[in-house]
Amino acid sequence: MPTPTSDPWFQSQFAERIGGVNYGKSNKIYKFEKIKRAKRAALAAHPERKLLDFGIGENDDMADPLVREVLGREANKLENRGYADNGITAFKEAVAVFMKRSFGVSLDAATEVNHAIGSKPALAMLPACFINPGDVTLMTVPGYPVAGTHTAYYGGEVFKLPLLEENDFYPDLASIPSEIRKRAKLLVINYPNSPTGVVATRDFYRQVIDFAHTNRIVVVQDAAHILLSYDGPPLSFLQVDGAKEVGVEVHSLSKGFNMIGWRIGWVCGHAKLVQAFADVKDNCDSGQFMAIQQAAKAALEHPEIADRTREKYRRRLKKLVAALQKVGFKAKMPSGTYFVYVRAPKGCAGRTFANAEEVCQYLIEEQSVCCVPWDDAGRYLRFSVTYLAKEEAEEDALMAETVDRLGRLKLEF
Repeated sequence: MPTPTSDPWFQSQFAERIGGVNYGKSNKIYKFEKIKRAKRAALAAHPERKLLDFGIGENDDMADPLVREVLGREANKLENRGYADNGITAFKEAVAVFMKRSFGVSLDAATEVNHAIGSKPALAMLPACFINPGDVTLMTVPGYPVAGTHTAYYGGEVFKLPLLEENDFYPDLASIPSEIRKRAKLLVINYPNSPTGVVATRDFYRQVIDFAHTNRIVVVQDAAHILLSYDGPPLSFLQVDGAKEVGVEVHSLSKGFNMIGWRIGWVCGHAKLVQAFADVKDNCDSGQFMAIQQAAKAALEHPEIADRTREKYRRRLKKLVAALQKVGFKAKMPSGTYFVYVRAPKGCAGRTFANAEEVCQYLIEEQSVCCVPWDDAGRYLRFSVTYLAKEEAEEDALMAETVDRLGRLKLEF
């Protein structure tokens, strides 16, 4: 019999993509796990001190009562009990109407739209449609890594495009080496961008489309935060001429409609690309519960829900930006998302910080203030306004407490 500390007989059977024979033996800790541990330690060390959590990246509200009522009603219908496979017609048609109303984008509901069990699985599955060993996926950093992780699973490579402040947080497509462009199959972008809060312009999307045509690269635009656009009407990639010829846009109801746990979104764009996604998806899942699709349809038919969500986070962002400015951060109102992305302080009280992760750990330990570090393209911190607060008075009290605690540290920039 093996001892409790010995490897199981199947240790050598793990795939190289998850570590192979060394799977489970790494001492490396994912940064979000480090944050969780630091939060637990801070709560244990200072039980009298409320944790000010600006690290949460998910909506703090439940879905609208109207949407929940539809779910309850539809869940009790016999016809919704079965497998949805690649989605119900009613949801696809609702998406087509939503895209036309919101962005002026015309889509064939039957061929140019397919539902997904959230945008994360869609971004995970799309590389399976294109990536062979040696192929390249171009991805912006910092950003959501899922498409890159699955690119590597298929033997592909990820070429990172840093989002730099001096380039207004857009990728420098011209800097990509020719050898990389020749092997690239996918370009994954995300606007409004998480975590920088920058929105795309028509000129930027025009550059992306021209780049895709010239280099024969498929574009995947992650639009999860699109309804949280603050400077004007939200801009869809598919609104720009030629976009549908080179790619797809991935949408989610999580952010704009407070439906983060419902796991419902869609892929839309060129019919052949959508079909490829649908074929892969057909071999990965059997579709989202039809009652949830019906509830999502109801949400899409009520744009005022997203309007309220956007205005709430706009209000909170303005308050947070003002609070951070008072303690020295060069914060400014983002154009989209519910994140404030700011340069990390260099030090405080004679201490020098090596990177943003060190800053983040210090803020949690010293003042129970939680945020998320990003060191992918410079030293930055991400503050989220998805904290729990029932009313504006609680928001204001939280901001005052934030200024008080961070102000005590006398951060140096």
